[in-house]
Amino acid sequence: MPTISMTVNGKSVSAEVEARTLLVQYLRESLGLTGTHVGCDTSQCGACVVHVNGESLKSCTMLAAQAEGADVTTIEGLANGDELHPMQEAFRENHGLQCGFCTPGMVMSALDLVQKNADPSEREVREWLEGNLCRCTGYHNIVKSILAGAKALRG
Repeated sequence: MPTISMTVNGKSVSAEVEARTLLVQYLRESLGLTGTHVGCDTSQCGACVVHVNGESLKSCTMLAAQAEGADVTTIEGLANGDELHPMQEAFRENHGLQCGFCTPGMVMSALDLVQKNADPSEREVREWLEGNLCRCTGYHNIVKSILAGAKALRG
């Protein structure tokens, strides 16, 4: 079994993993970071989105070994202690969640969008979220949350 090393949420981690271990499995099962969800097992839903070297990706489509040496950020790595990240706070304030299952992937995708476009339009937000599914909210409050989060991040 290969040994992998990476930085996850600012901490160096290393482990032996089976070559077929997906990044989402490693994060959830080996590191106990269960905020990254497994929703569809087919990379359709986006519940498993994390950042790898600053880019959002679906962690169910990447082997853990492919993240060798990478900097990985999960939803757990956003808050500063008890203080939510501005995007997380925007989701809370704007009711951008109901069951919460899709929320971690939505937040991580939203942050990637805002890093690329600090002031996205509603249309741009909706297009960006095409790879993230929510079965509860109808997206209105999710889009509202992302726009509010982007505004907060712009200061």
